[in-house]
Amino acid sequence: MEKPIRIFVLSFIFMASQINCQEAILHISNGDKSVEYCIVHNHSWTPLSETLDAAMQYPLVNMISTQLCDSSEVSPEVVQGKALVVMRGNCDFSQKALIAQRLRAKTLLIASNKTLVMPSANESEYAKIQIPLALMKYRDFMNAQQMFSEGMQVKLYSPPFSKIDPSIGVMLLIAIFTVAMGGYWSGACERDRLTAGTAGRGEHKADSGELYLYSPLKVVILVALMCGMLVLMYFFYSILVYVIIAVFCLASATALFSCLDTVMDKIGCGTASFSVGSRSISVRSLILAAVCISVAVVWGVYRNEDRWIWILQDLLGIAFCLNFLKTISLSNFKICVILLSLLLLYDVFFVFITPFFTKDGVSIMVQVALGPDVSGEKGNTVAIPAEPQAPYEKLPVVMRVPRFTAWAQNLCGMQFSILGYGDIIIPGLLVSYCSRFDVWINSSKKIYFFSCCIAYFLGIIVTFAVMLLSGMGQPALLYLVPFTLITSAVVAGCRREIKQFWTGTTYEVRESEKEFIVMQYNFCHSSSVAY
Repeated sequence: MEKPIRIFVLSFIFMASQINCQEAILHISNGDKSVEYCIVHNHSWTPLSETLDAAMQYPLVNMISTQLCDSSEVSPEVVQGKALVVMRGNCDFSQKALIAQRLRAKTLLIASNKTLVMPSANESEYAKIQIPLALMKYRDFMNAQQMFSEGMQVKLYSPPFSKIDPSIGVMLLIAIFTVAMGGYWSGACERDRLTAGTAGRGEHKADSGELYLYSPLKVVILVALMCGMLVLMYFFYSILVYVIIAVFCLASATALFSCLDTVMDKIGCGTASFSVGSRSISVRSLILAAVCISVAVVWGVYRNEDRWIWILQDLLGIAFCLNFLKTISLSNFKICVILLSLLLLYDVFFVFITPFFTKDGVSIMVQVALGPDVSGEKGNTVAIPAEPQAPYEKLPVVMRVPRFTAWAQNLCGMQFSILGYGDIIIPGLLVSYCSRFDVWINSSKKIYFFSCCIAYFLGIIVTFAVMLLSGMGQPALLYLVPFTLITSAVVAGCRREIKQFWTGTTYEVRESEKEFIVMQYNFCHSSSVAY
């Protein structure tokens, strides 16, 4: 009994998430080949079939030379029982549709050289029109005419768009993998450092390249600098975006090299080297450097090719986040609380509060993340350019996965699910601290690390759930920060380690104490006590 109920509930949720959109698909064929184009229609006015098989097929009559504002321009015998394509202009969409209907046409396509918008009319005219009506790009029709010449058959259909898209699951996997792997890597580096007796001092880089942050004042200064940078990006986006792109290419190539080099070390691959003068050069390092630089350069050159470049951007982004979590370390839970709380306020302010101050009512965070020239859906109205537009630069600060079920929308312009790097890195710093704390207390079960990872997983699920229910983007830190901070504090409290967890370590260890700490760690590590 439970299984049918579970299936019914899941089916209901999936069906409830199905929505009809203004984008639709025009399928043109001549029996030998076929092609599909983006069209825009009004579902409440002239609903289309949801699948290609269910759609009716009609011969297409080319009346592109007329705008169909007068029935005398077309002979009824020519268009009767067929689909008709005319030019946009001089009269309302409803007038064209009524004339085509009187001529007994089955479908009306309106070719446009202007931006495609949802066709509309007075509500009193909706009931009068019984034939499908849609706008298409003029250049698409000319392309089809060159491809097929004559004998074109058309079908119009509008696949429903699902809010619950598989891309959300892919994004969840990317986020969880990056946070968990980054935290694990940080803990492994801490274990190696203690074993080798190479604990650093203060906030400078240790032998392995990590940077430790232990000053609350410097945390506040860091967040203030982030606020200033975001505001500068808002006002000088067209200039600073290229600076960020250049920095990302360099940083991501370096991060990818670090990740791949570590993997090669673990599997013991490629230890060959050769000497140049007095220096020994690793063959593996040269090959990895060439590969990583090539990947970053390819991304930099083709960064605006939405159809496939998102794969490279996500790969570089994962490497960037992993290397960041491995390199930057927070010294104690107090620093974690201060940093995450300030960045939570930062996220909420720039997402929810700044729209009251901007002239277009768009938040500074969204404007900077998506770019000032972002087009597409404005409120409830779709606006699709009729001509190819020069690509606008976007900041490489998000993971992007295309919406796999948005077939019509992707045909009109790629649609993506996105998650900012900050929504991975910021909670990931706490996960990394928990992983290192497990090392400090010699917890074989890694209770803090796994608890924080589970809390992050639940927080990211809540983030996406609220986004789907509200129909608008959410500042993920609003949910991730409370989930991870509270969970970590509760675990420490239940284990009666809250004081030790709060103070952590400052890495200000005198040279005379290093040997004692290493010996103590090695002793604890060899014991069978589990925390």
